[in-house]
Amino acid sequence: MNFVIERLRRTTDTIIGADDLRERLDSGRPLRIKYGVDCTAPDLHLGHAVNLWMMRQLQDLGHRVVFLLGDLTTRVGDPTGRSETRPVLTPSQIDANAASFLEQVSLVLRTDPEVFEVRRNSEWYDAMPVAELLGLFAQVTQAQLMSRDMFRERVAAGREIAVHELVYPVLQGYDSFAMESDLTIVGSDQLFNEQLGRHFQQRLGAPPQVVITTTITPGIDGRAKQSKSLNNYIGLTDSPRDKFGKLMSIPDELVEPYARVYTELPLETVAALADSAGSGGPAARDAKLRLAAAVVTRYHGAGVARAELAAFRQTFSERGRPDEMPSVVVRGDVATAFDLLRAARPDDSNSELRRLLRQGAVTINGVRTDDPAASVDLHADVVLKSGARTWHRITRQ
Repeated sequence: MNFVIERLRRTTDTIIGADDLRERLDSGRPLRIKYGVDCTAPDLHLGHAVNLWMMRQLQDLGHRVVFLLGDLTTRVGDPTGRSETRPVLTPSQIDANAASFLEQVSLVLRTDPEVFEVRRNSEWYDAMPVAELLGLFAQVTQAQLMSRDMFRERVAAGREIAVHELVYPVLQGYDSFAMESDLTIVGSDQLFNEQLGRHFQQRLGAPPQVVITTTITPGIDGRAKQSKSLNNYIGLTDSPRDKFGKLMSIPDELVEPYARVYTELPLETVAALADSAGSGGPAARDAKLRLAAAVVTRYHGAGVARAELAAFRQTFSERGRPDEMPSVVVRGDVATAFDLLRAARPDDSNSELRRLLRQGAVTINGVRTDDPAASVDLHADVVLKSGARTWHRITRQ
């Protein structure tokens, strides 16, 4: 089964327990792959999907993804990457977020019961006596927990760490034992917690899970990793047009890692695209077109990708407007630029809309505007462009 490991290696950073993985794949037994999430508001992007596509490859070989909804640990709060204690969610918020998570992961993962199982860690924690829980805590030392760089940084900065945050890694680690995990595929920020999973499995007499950490790429701005708060991400639920447009906006140097990590293009093709991107100019543009088409194909199919490629060329290469664009109806004779943006992009926050204006990404009838209070006459139809490829026709009611 070395061919499986080679397929996974393309997006793999490290493998802890590589020999165990080979043995388990060779055994022919379907592996139980742990995919654990806290039920915070999900907004999955292409970076998250790297792990999902690796799991999907294994599902297609008959292995089972055990999707663990951390409803109990969500109430505790994962401190990973946070400098302050996280607010606690209500049970209804947790249930709503869990349903949204399931909907989004199904864009990549198979959810037929032969290769997909859903569990909640409240199944074992709600029934666990306090004495048994204290026994788990006794198997982890304070020094182990404080070895996490994020905890050390908070102590050095004089910021508090709540006790429930310290025990969160213990709970996530025990999950691996409770659900009989053979393998987990995670970002490097979860390595500490999953190493505790191996620790508990070994202490409790079970084979330790294999841990694969995956490649992390910068966001579309070329700097920090993808994040909704930074508005530098490509969401799984983004439309094909938005995916295509965002990929066309990336710096040239991201073509190679994005093509390698976010597509299934042959590695020889990836190398050729990297060479083209390095040349700049039209060659770099054509490399991005190939990349954008490959990503859209993966999520939406080849037919949709061809249509988006043609639309992009028409709109940008030929300097034209799209023939068809969504229509937005606005009341009154006059509106501000911000009012038009709010009507056209109701799902975006006010701060995101103002950021578009500040960045010069908004044009009204072909004229760029950065003033949210700019007055727009609505007696004639207005064409609003916001962002790289988003067009709306504004009409008056």
